[in-house]
Amino acid sequence: METFRALFVEKEEERCITRVRTITEDDLPPGEVTIRVAYSGVNYKDGLAVRADGKIVTAYPFIPGIDLSGTVEQSADGRFRPGDRVLVTGYGLGVSHFGGYSEVARVPGDWVVPLPVGLSQREAMIIGTAGFTAALSIERLREHGVLPGSGPIAVTGATGGVGSMAVALLASLGYEVAAGTGKADAADFLRELGATSVLGRDEIAGAVRKPLQKERWAGAVDPVGGPGLAGLLSAVHYGGAVAVSGLTGGTDVPASVFPFILRGVSLVGIDSVRCPHEVRVRIWQRLAREWRPADGYDRLIAGEVGLDGLENSLASIIGGELKGRILVKLS
Repeated sequence: METFRALFVEKEEERCITRVRTITEDDLPPGEVTIRVAYSGVNYKDGLAVRADGKIVTAYPFIPGIDLSGTVEQSADGRFRPGDRVLVTGYGLGVSHFGGYSEVARVPGDWVVPLPVGLSQREAMIIGTAGFTAALSIERLREHGVLPGSGPIAVTGATGGVGSMAVALLASLGYEVAAGTGKADAADFLRELGATSVLGRDEIAGAVRKPLQKERWAGAVDPVGGPGLAGLLSAVHYGGAVAVSGLTGGTDVPASVFPFILRGVSLVGIDSVRCPHEVRVRIWQRLAREWRPADGYDRLIAGEVGLDGLENSLASIIGGELKGRILVKLS
């Protein structure tokens, strides 16, 4: 039987260790579709998955990686055939089901999305879960009437995966984008992505927390959460919206009801894990076509690693040291 490599996280007493192991398909979990993995990505949740205190993985040993792109090798699902190019994000991948840090993966057929025409396997993982989450956030803002010309859009955590993708996509769609970051050296990177202005964390959310601040933002993409979200909400225009998808800034939001009842502001939750399949297909089609930046997605890459160089990148994303996306090349 063919062997292949995968990155395992294992728990020894109170600590987690990672090691690359050689395994066979017999070691993979059940699923209708077996995929030769081409690329995965490094996400914040992946960084948590290799930490003993990450609260992501509950059963060990385990293969992390919450997204993947590749080619179908075997399929018991009539929707897919060997040779089909596909991608997988969300569901239990890399959380409760062996993930994308493996040269071969096996997943349920319902999780698999056909790779859209016009998008390569590499580009799909430059976008990855982070870009999909950013695009889903933008779609929800547009559904709430936040369109180009509505006013400036704030993006928090703008050098991270979701934030940097949101900046690039919003700019390509014609929005005025204010990028918020705590990295003093990130201004050039963010302006290259299309940010109109680059602001510090306190500048974008308001250094002094008030129930209502001056109306500054037509909307916001917030993958950070925490106290800064309260500041964002208090500064959104009448009828605007904030799409929140993350909690790196904390889980507590000391917000007032005033933005909701006096300005009609909407707080929109973004979930990329259980997102319906038809929505996934629609978003990926848009990323391959009408939402695709004119110069493509390569400028979002911060680096590319293989399985052997992955551990350092996982530590870096938890430390907030990355600007853009790290690709993981499997085959």
